[in-house]
Amino acid sequence: MLETPSISDYHLTNACDYFLSKSLRLDVGENVLSADNQQERLDAKWIAGFVDGEGCFHISINKISKMSLGWQVLPEFRIVQHERDVEVLSRIKNYFGFGDVKVNRTDHHGTRKEFRVRGLENLNKIVDFFMKYELNTSKKRNFEIFAQVIHLMNNKIHLTKEGLDKIAKLVSEMNRKPILRYLESSETLRQSSKRTR
Repeated sequence: MLETPSISDYHLTNACDYFLSKSLRLDVGENVLSADNQQERLDAKWIAGFVDGEGCFHISINKISKMSLGWQVLPEFRIVQHERDVEVLSRIKNYFGFGDVKVNRTDHHGTRKEFRVRGLENLNKIVDFFMKYELNTSKKRNFEIFAQVIHLMNNKIHLTKEGLDKIAKLVSEMNRKPILRYLESSETLRQSSKRTR
């Protein structure tokens, strides 16, 4: 049996209808609810979630003879996508206001593009962003190590042998625990054996 709505129900229903019609009204000129417009307005929490799934905090230690210790610490933040999704990388770049969108690699799966950030000035901004908008997956641990290394580099600790050793040990705990050429180099092994004697 259907109940007859009361006058207060009628006013509430009309008030809700009025509110919804005003708040969801589409202005054809503004296109406020289109999919393109939603993606143009990426927000910080969306970016953090996207990075949880698609981002990478990476630090390499490269042998470069012209460096004072013969090694270079190269931190970078990357998000890789198939080239068909390059627009999202461009929007993330626009959100931050720095970084590059470049080809990451091309193979039988097609071309992949990456949003990449290097350089301490911009990487400090990335660290600040993810300190505020925390990651929720195992990537959070990689970020924490990454942030430690950036802090050490800000204080020029990477320019000392002890600092480089400390960074190498931290990096060896990141991602899939890479074997670093730095940790395997004969010079590093000789220095480590001298300290343990």
